[in-house]
Amino acid sequence: MKSNNTVLVALFAALIVVMSLIPPVPLPGIPVPITLQTLGAMLAGAMLGPGRGALACLLYLVLAAIGLPVLPGGRGGMGAFFGPTGGFLVGLVAGAWVTGLLARHLAGRAERFWPALAGYAVACVIGGIVVVYAFGVPWLATVTKMGLAKAAMAVSVFVPGDLIKAALAAWVAARVERVWPMLGR
Repeated sequence: MKSNNTVLVALFAALIVVMSLIPPVPLPGIPVPITLQTLGAMLAGAMLGPGRGALACLLYLVLAAIGLPVLPGGRGGMGAFFGPTGGFLVGLVAGAWVTGLLARHLAGRAERFWPALAGYAVACVIGGIVVVYAFGVPWLATVTKMGLAKAAMAVSVFVPGDLIKAALAAWVAARVERVWPMLGR
């Protein structure tokens, strides 16, 4: 890996850490709080592409796994991966990869701002929400023994906020790509 790619991966991993430092907002009856981690994964995938975006999220998870307090609430260690949020954490890597892949195909070839913005938005929704939930919801259902349908219903309260995060990530990625193209590399 080239040194500039290493720097970008580390930079975006640090960005996700910073987003995780914002205190999580707990919701009553749901063991999964509101955090900004998915916003970081969306930005990493949309701006860096599939490989580097997924590596940034993976580096973030490695830092958490070795015990650094980089997860929301100052948590760290392997225990976080076996709790109710473990599937969502693992889903960040796959979500960033899918976001990057879709962004490259849908937004990377767009010549104008609005089509690029739409491509980034679709990429962030599918990769940053659908894929992350595809990992997180079954894991939440298994760990809490609440059943898949009930777990899906429980996390549905996060969808409006995640749509706002996707719109924000798409807008940032589209604006940055105009002045500092990174996605195509």
